[in-house]
Order: sequence, then structure tokens, then C-alpha cells
Amino acid sequence: MMDDRIQTLLREIELHRGDQFVIVTRLREIALASGPAVTEEVKYGGILFSSKDSFCGVFSYAQHVTLEFSRGAALPDPHAVLEGSGKLRRHIKLLGPADIDEKQVALYIKMAREAADR
Repeated sequence: MMDDRIQTLLREIELHRGDQFVIVTRLREIALASGPAVTEEVKYGGILFSSKDSFCGVFSYAQHVTLEFSRGAALPDPHAVLEGSGKLRRHIKLLGPADIDEKQVALYIKMAREAADR
């Protein structure tokens, strides 16, 4: 069952950024289906997903949605979609629902979850 804080956040996104709601809910579905025992919580203004350790977060901004990877700098980037230059974090910026498939988001979520489980 979905946590009340997650329901509230999703309602806010749907109400104020309806175009991004589709992206956020699809990313949430992919993250939750990425492996056994995936949990979610509202943290840092978005939804953070964890298995043995946190592996990604979904954040809705004014003009886009980002899929953030805490240890994204260590992930392979076969499709050259990871953005960021910090020591650890990377993200994928999504402007529309088509970006989910075009940027191979499910693959990156799977790789991040597998890395968190090691």
C-alpha cells in the first residue's frame, strides 16, 4: 500500500504539473518493478527508492523531471544520457513521456538497483 506522504506528493504533482505526473508515475512503476523488496519514501522533495541501499530518486521541477542516481558516476552510460559532473551523483533529465523509452531509463534503473544490492 502506498504511503500517505507519497500519495500527497503525487497529488501535488498531478495538480500543479499534470504533464509531469505521467512521467513521475511511470518512473515510479519502473523503479518498484526493478527487483524484489524495493521500497519508496518521500525524501528531499521527491520519491527515493531503495533495496539494500538507496538506488534512485524521482524529482519533479518546474520544467522537467529528473531521475537521480546517488552513485551514478559509477554506473556505465552506454546511451550517453547521464548528466552531472560531481564525484558521485548523476541524473537523467526527462522533458516528456517519450524520453522514458528514448533514454533507456529502465536499463539505468536496473543497473542502479543491482549496484545498490551488491
